[in-house]
Amino acid sequence: MTSFRLALIQLAVTASKSDNLARATKFVREAATNGAKIVALPECFNSPYGTKYFPTYAEKIPGQSTEALSSAAKDNNIFLIGGSIPEEDEGTLYNTCMVFGPDGHMLAKHRKVHLFDIDIPGKIRFQESETLSPGNSFSCFDTADCKVGVGICYDIRFAELGQVYADKGCKLIVYPGAFNMTTGPAHWELLQRARALDNQLYVATVSPARDDSAGYVAWGHSTVVSPWGDVLATTDHQEAIVYADIDMKRVEEVREQIPVRRQKRKDLYEVVSKG
Repeated sequence: MTSFRLALIQLAVTASKSDNLARATKFVREAATNGAKIVALPECFNSPYGTKYFPTYAEKIPGQSTEALSSAAKDNNIFLIGGSIPEEDEGTLYNTCMVFGPDGHMLAKHRKVHLFDIDIPGKIRFQESETLSPGNSFSCFDTADCKVGVGICYDIRFAELGQVYADKGCKLIVYPGAFNMTTGPAHWELLQRARALDNQLYVATVSPARDDSAGYVAWGHSTVVSPWGDVLATTDHQEAIVYADIDMKRVEEVREQIPVRRQKRKDLYEVVSKG
């Protein structure tokens, strides 16, 4: 078992796609220079987040953002989890995360499985389903150090997805996300620690930086949580890179000390993957 450095880029996203791509590329280079082997970008890193923006900024895969991410991964010899972008495929829109290996090849494409449709009176109403369609598959990729699962934002609320990834052998789950000023303070860290404890693995979440003038204001606070539920690294709401050293031995230690995976009563219950 080995260790490696993970970097989360809490990017300040603007209305200029080309500027977002350029800034993301710059920060990926900085993270790699500082020793990161896996680098992650936030949800909707190339465009403002909002149902009115998804159709305008959507692009096909491969496309402009794909090319930028592929080159950044190859040029810096890293695994790059490309946050997410609005994807257009034969007239249908998705919220999609692409993962690239050190050779620049795409290793995974995760379309957000659970769409963010909420209505909290007096606080926030948001309906991704007004413009987006859900993905229907799980997304994992292998590195020399561990298998990594990918979810997007609202996916973290569904414990079953994390359990499926753990059963598939993942030791780290990365959720690019953009929780807001209502759900962020209440649930962002709580959900990360819950998923880490549920499955005794590392959980990382990476948000855009906060823009108080935006139509949708992100909470920020990109974070890495250990298999024990400790917050290893985090930040506030401003643009930043969050680093954490991920030790695979810690996963096995926690699983031996509290062996819940062996103690599950599969004669009474079981989460079954259909994909």
